[in-house]
Amino acid sequence: MENIVIQKIRNIGIVAHIDAGKTTTTERILFFSGATRKMGEVHDGQAVMDFMKQEQERGITISSAAITAQWKDHQINIIDTPGHIDFTLEVERSLRVLDGIVMVFCAVGGVEPQSETVWHQADRYQVPRISFVNKMDRQGADLFQTVDMVNDMLGANAILFQLPIGSESDFSGIIDLVGMKAITYKGFDLDISEIPAHLKSQADEFHRQLIEKLADFDDNLMEKYLNDEEISEEDIKTAARNATLKLLITPVFIGAAFKNKGIQLLMDAVIDFLPSPVDRGIIVGYDTRNADLTISRKPSAKRPFSSLAFKIINDSYVGQQTFIRVYSGELSAGSYIYNSTKRKKERVGRILRVHANERKELTVIKVGDIGALIGLKFTSTGDTLCNEENPVLLENIKYPETVLDMKVEPVSAKDRDKLGLALNKMALEDPSFKVRYDSETSETIISGMGELHLEVIVDRLKTEHYLNIGVGKPAVGFRETITREARHEYKYKKQTGGRGQYAHIDFRIEPNTGKGITFVNNIKGGNIPGEYIPAVEYGFRLTMEKGLLAGFSMVDVMFVLIDGSFHPVDSSEMAFRFCTELAIKEAIKKTSPQLLEPVMKIEINTPDEFMGDIIADINRRRGRISNMRRYRKGSQKLSGRVPLMEMFGYASVLRTLSSGRSNFSLEFLNYQALPKTVEEKVIEEQREKKRHSGV
Repeated sequence: MENIVIQKIRNIGIVAHIDAGKTTTTERILFFSGATRKMGEVHDGQAVMDFMKQEQERGITISSAAITAQWKDHQINIIDTPGHIDFTLEVERSLRVLDGIVMVFCAVGGVEPQSETVWHQADRYQVPRISFVNKMDRQGADLFQTVDMVNDMLGANAILFQLPIGSESDFSGIIDLVGMKAITYKGFDLDISEIPAHLKSQADEFHRQLIEKLADFDDNLMEKYLNDEEISEEDIKTAARNATLKLLITPVFIGAAFKNKGIQLLMDAVIDFLPSPVDRGIIVGYDTRNADLTISRKPSAKRPFSSLAFKIINDSYVGQQTFIRVYSGELSAGSYIYNSTKRKKERVGRILRVHANERKELTVIKVGDIGALIGLKFTSTGDTLCNEENPVLLENIKYPETVLDMKVEPVSAKDRDKLGLALNKMALEDPSFKVRYDSETSETIISGMGELHLEVIVDRLKTEHYLNIGVGKPAVGFRETITREARHEYKYKKQTGGRGQYAHIDFRIEPNTGKGITFVNNIKGGNIPGEYIPAVEYGFRLTMEKGLLAGFSMVDVMFVLIDGSFHPVDSSEMAFRFCTELAIKEAIKKTSPQLLEPVMKIEINTPDEFMGDIIADINRRRGRISNMRRYRKGSQKLSGRVPLMEMFGYASVLRTLSSGRSNFSLEFLNYQALPKTVEEKVIEEQREKKRHSGV
């Protein structure tokens, strides 16, 4: 298996909205490829890919799982990703390293909110994709409506490559529009035959449409079509593959994964139409010594080793597993590699091929492949691992903002240290989860993407780390920022009888909208020695984490160090750090600081008759519906924005307003200034909280 040429590797993701059937589809792929002997089911908690306890209990995918299967002499590395918006980072970091995706749609639900999110994430990384319309056997299944939704709502050029034989509960097989054959099922076996007479005219029409659409992107096919020459299956597949790789079309395949229909044909499509690492081509990174210079890496074993760490798992048996995608060269177990992001050398103890929660030892991992490294100490998600003599820095992974906070505390003193270690491990695994300690209130605060995200974190602390902890209610993760520029000068002098402390800085702070926390050193002529500059930056960043208005961390602030002075005896790193912290606390008062709240993008699917009540309720929550479009017959998709702080308990309210017939999704959009009256209330609540904690 390890000698498979790179052209026969497929790194694919199975992605979709929650409950569209991603994990069931993956389980069938594993069974039919021989990777597993028994089909696991999501509903009974036996799915191979959902091996976490929390996944089995909830019947949803939480963490991306990687597994390798073989099909027709090809190696398929599959990542099954979550569909819930709270775990969108799992999709984001998977798409960063995948070559292609299978987008699963429910034939009943069509394009649902998370489908759109994932589709646009794939657009950002320019990932070719094919679509699989699942659940064709369900009541209400409508293939043509689903394809129309894919085209209208996602802007895709979706083209049918298959038609159904029968509909809903009578769905019995598939017409292949490329080979013009009918495929029906006898148990697990495929029966290939001629297209039934009553479906032949429909199949001929869609076959003609398929060729016409593909001819727009292929001169050879166009010439044969116009000259009425014979067009072979190979002609169609070649044109379709080229158009798919260029993101010009999205081939659509159909099936019913739970009933084992359409899976083998989908696996054929993965090989026929999705790219190999060679097709994805050269990856471009940056010179570690000069960020303005780019470096390209060709997917070849002869090029220097380069890879990206895209996921970290702490395993109780083998320790920390660092998942990597290799873009060039190869890596042997026991060798050394260079982390160009952290600028540290790492030793690779072992290399594993991960089969969900099982493992196979490898001696080498080659270009184009995905595997897990054991023994790395410094590497985190998004780091580049490469050859030390030929370093390169690849583009990092975009991390979403956390929007909810929750207080956690150990019930007993003996669990305090264990809690800190466990939280740090989990934060390393999941960059969308953050931990901070509030020294003023002596509280440990965890931050996540939503209520389910934090609920899973707490559950894992109890079940995986055996911690007895108390938790507070989820609270909105507000932020602070400044609205005006201010220049400030501050001298820090302290004499204690012996050696004193002295630091002097002259600086400017200014709004840095959309660019985060930035430190700029404009010191000229050595007025502050270079050894003290990092202490100034550390003091600045530390103060930004604490916030000054209500204790929330600050965003979008630039600090420009202009001038200062030092004392040859009394100056120290600590003095400059303290000086910076105290100086910023004074300077912030000049900048008109304000509180920001997370505003969410909301999408609501609802029958027409409930629209008025739902829109009125969103307006009462300081929200705004900005777009309405037909979702399906008799239903609308409402899109807009709403402050997160107004949305606690909304699920039960929406159920009441719509008699349980509407659903919604929330996704972080941006931070916006709080209305003054609400801001004053939040600040007063924070002060009251500190008074009660004895601060």
